[in-house]
Amino acid sequence: MSTNIMPTYNRKPVWFTKGEGVYLYDNEGNQYLDALCGLAVTSLGHSHPKISKTIKDQSEKLIHTSNAFNITSQERLAKRLCQLTGMENAFFCNSGAESVEAAIKIARKYGHDKNYKNPKIIVMSNSFHGRTMGAMSVTANTKSHDAFGPILDGMIRVNFNSIEDLKMALQNHTEISALILEPVQGEGGIVPCDVSYLREVREICTDKQILLMIDEVQSGFCRTGKWFSYQHSNIKPDVVMVAKALGNGVPIGACLARDEASRVLEAGMHGSTFGGNFLSTSVGLTILDIMRDTRLCEHVNKISKIMQHELTAKIKPLSSVKDIRVFGMMIGIELKMNCADLVIKALKKRLVINVTKDKTIRLLPPLICEEEHVLKIVDIIEQLIQENYEQ
Repeated sequence: MSTNIMPTYNRKPVWFTKGEGVYLYDNEGNQYLDALCGLAVTSLGHSHPKISKTIKDQSEKLIHTSNAFNITSQERLAKRLCQLTGMENAFFCNSGAESVEAAIKIARKYGHDKNYKNPKIIVMSNSFHGRTMGAMSVTANTKSHDAFGPILDGMIRVNFNSIEDLKMALQNHTEISALILEPVQGEGGIVPCDVSYLREVREICTDKQILLMIDEVQSGFCRTGKWFSYQHSNIKPDVVMVAKALGNGVPIGACLARDEASRVLEAGMHGSTFGGNFLSTSVGLTILDIMRDTRLCEHVNKISKIMQHELTAKIKPLSSVKDIRVFGMMIGIELKMNCADLVIKALKKRLVINVTKDKTIRLLPPLICEEEHVLKIVDIIEQLIQENYEQ
C-alpha cells in the first residue's frame, strides 16, 4: 500500500476507526481490548463523554490565541498542577518531549546563572525521554545518538538505581547543574526507582545545588496509584515534566518548576505557539476533575493488586518468563527471548499490547479497567506465551 507518510513508524496491519471505554474497533467492526491506551495516554478510556463535551463546548467558543494574551483556563490548569505536584509555576507545550526540552533549557540557564562555562546534566542508563534532539541527548539509546550526532554535549551518563555510580560521577565532574530521571523507566521495560535511591538522590541534589528533574510523562496522573510516582518516595523534585494522560489524546505537555528553577526562564527565553491554548487546557482541567471525583488513584491501587495476583498465579510459573514488574498499572513481563512478534499475534486475539527492549511485554491499560478486563488481559497473555514459547 503506497503512502505519503514518512516511514518513521512500524505500522501494524490494523485500521482503528472508533474507541469506547477500554475498547477499540477496527474498520471491519472487530473489537479489541486496549491494554496500551496509546502508550499511557488515554488513561480515562476512549471517547469519555465528559471529555468529548468539553472539546465540543470549548471548540464552539475559542480554540486558540497567541500566548501573548491571557488564557484563563491555562492559569487555572497551572494552579491545579502546582497544587498536585508542589511546584510553583508551569510552562505549557504539546508533548512530553517538549516538556523535556524546556527542562533542559532550565538546566543550562541555571548553570550559566552560576557562572558555569559548560553546565552538565546527569542522565540515566536505560532511560528514554523523547526523540527531539535535546530529549534524545538525555536518553540512553546510543544508536540514535550515532545516527543523528553530534548530540548535545555535557551529558554525564550513570547507572540507574546506583548511588555509588552517581557519587563517582560527582567526584569526576564539576559544573553539574541538573539530574534528570524517570521514577519508572517505561520504555526501558517498566523499571522503577528504588524508594531509598530516589530519597538519597534528592539529598545529594540538595547538598550539591543540583536541580532534580523528574520525568513523569508516562508514569504521572494516577498510573502508579499516586498522582505522580515520585510521591511514593515522599520527595519533592525541583522540576517535573508531564504530558500524555493530561490530555487523554489531546496534545498537551507541561514543565513545572519550583524555587530557584521556577525563576530561571524569563520573557522571550522560551515559548510555544500552541502550548496551553484554550482547548487543551480546558480538556486538562476536565481530566483532573474526573480523576479526582472518581478517586482514580484508589481504583488503580485496587485493580493493580488484582493484576499482580493474576500475573503471579498464571504468568510467573511459565518457564519462558524471566521477570514480572508491576507498579500500579505499569506492567512489564520480561521473557527470556525476543518476543517482538507477540504484538501482531496479540492483535489476532483482539488485544493491543507493546513490546519494548525486545524481550519485555509492556502493558499500560486504561486506568478505568475493571477486574473482568484484567482477567481477560492476563488470559490472552498466558495463551500467547504458552502457544509460542512453552512448547
